Amino acid sequence: MKHGTLGPAAVDGLTVQAGAGAPPDALAGLARIESSSVAILAYEQIRALILGGEMSPGARLSQLDLAERLGVSRTPVREALRRLAGEGLVDALPQRGFRVADLGLEAVMRRLEVRLLLEPGIARLAAERAVPEDVERLAEAIELEAAARDSDTMHDASRMFHMGLARATHNEELVNTLGALWIVEVGRRLLARRAGAPEWQQSDISEHRAIMAAVQRRDGVEAERLSREHIGDALRHWNPIAAEAEEA
Repeated sequence: MKHGTLGPAAVDGLTVQAGAGAPPDALAGLARIESSSVAILAYEQIRALILGGEMSPGARLSQLDLAERLGVSRTPVREALRRLAGEGLVDALPQRGFRVADLGLEAVMRRLEVRLLLEPGIARLAAERAVPEDVERLAEAIELEAAARDSDTMHDASRMFHMGLARATHNEELVNTLGALWIVEVGRRLLARRAGAPEWQQSDISEHRAIMAAVQRRDGVEAERLSREHIGDALRHWNPIAAEAEEA
């Protein structure tokens, strides 16, 4: 070997080519980091801060401050905030950025009013378009709710039924709209206050069964009527409570 030329060296019984880069196979296990992955992580962390109460309703959300706190650029933060705005967790203010949305009972009431207009139509379309697999998923949700012994499980099963109705329309716009109106964590907190009444669970299950039966026999008019009564009951339940909270 000529002087000054680096050749193979033995290290712990392995032959290593000095000065050579890492073998291609050594990098095969590395996953490419996509910008969308960063945006998803930013979304999850900002969402957790909001739902955890660390950011008060109305608080301004500075893209620069959030980017510095998360150690990312402003682009994924902006994407995350736009997604959160679509879910109703963040308000997008024209020319003024973003702020944390109000997630109190009054805001829930406004969402229920939208659901009262939306879900009866969903039930009618579901009765017209549902296939056997859709009805099976509705029945599964009802069974899960009937077996539930804690408020979170009750809530998730009840939401599963309503989302199942939306999916039975085979219209993704309706599914996405309803999903954005019904935030899981907010719904769980609210239902925990109502689930203490044993009759609520049985009443909810009974109403769900009646709606499913109407969908199964393709009675769109009845499914629509039952759904309107179902959401209306929830609205009437929370309305006086919201009024009391406002007065207090």
